[in-house]
Amino acid sequence: SDMQPVLLVRSGHESRVRHPGRCEVITGDIADPDAVARVIRGADAVIYNIGLLREFPARGITFEAIHRDAACRTIDAAVAEGVTRFLLMSANGVKAGGTPYQHTKHEAEQYLAGTGLEWTVFRPSVIFGDPRGRMEFATQLLRDIVQPPLPAPLFFPGLLPLRAGEFQLSPVHVEDVARSFVEALRRPETARRILHLGGPEALSWRQILTTIAAASGKRKLMVPVPGAGVSAAAALLDRFESFPITRDQIRMLMEGNTCGPEDLQALGIVPTPFDRSNLRYLAGSPQESSPWRQNAA
Repeated sequence: SDMQPVLLVRSGHESRVRHPGRCEVITGDIADPDAVARVIRGADAVIYNIGLLREFPARGITFEAIHRDAACRTIDAAVAEGVTRFLLMSANGVKAGGTPYQHTKHEAEQYLAGTGLEWTVFRPSVIFGDPRGRMEFATQLLRDIVQPPLPAPLFFPGLLPLRAGEFQLSPVHVEDVARSFVEALRRPETARRILHLGGPEALSWRQILTTIAAASGKRKLMVPVPGAGVSAAAALLDRFESFPITRDQIRMLMEGNTCGPEDLQALGIVPTPFDRSNLRYLAGSPQESSPWRQNAA
């Protein structure tokens, strides 16, 4: 392809760039306006793809700082450098007044929409795919929920477990998400649009855990668990970085996170199913179990 990425990479993380020969690497931090300007200068398009799943306020790593403030500064820098095309990674389900994760991403979307840029916003559901040693949805669930000897929790809202584990997600493959960015750069008609990226089908939490267990060669006992109880425990443990899940992550899970495959299909992409063959990477390397689970076991 004729697209050459210019990447902003934090000092010490250069080894994470998969194809260093095919892109230009600029070392620096998103908080450094000079580094950001160097990356953007002369570009045809800017892609903002920095996100957090949880924040660590003691280290200054917050949703406000990364999802909103740094994104808005980067949008301003694109305007200042005369780059007209801007692609923003957001998330399905973002909204004003949601969790801090959802709210700050929504604020960045609103800020971008208020500019004269030719913007496109991407809102994927949960993303899966071989993580090559990084954080990833299916790998995290395998490590924290499927592998430990405790039964897997089927969260349910309220007090009655009638619909335990029935909330739905639309897992979308990371390669389909990446291709959607490339296709959007090729297609002017994606400007000023929000693209929802969902896999080919919506799956319940129960189906997702069952599929992950099968892909890793396990059968898993599942028990209904009230989300409120888990949230209360998570609230106490949020401050420990090693605890696998935060209260807001549980809240967002139980809201459901579904969207259809239509926007991917309109870009000429056939969405990859969340099934055993596409989760073969789970059967490979032994997963590190989190220290919490070892203690619990």
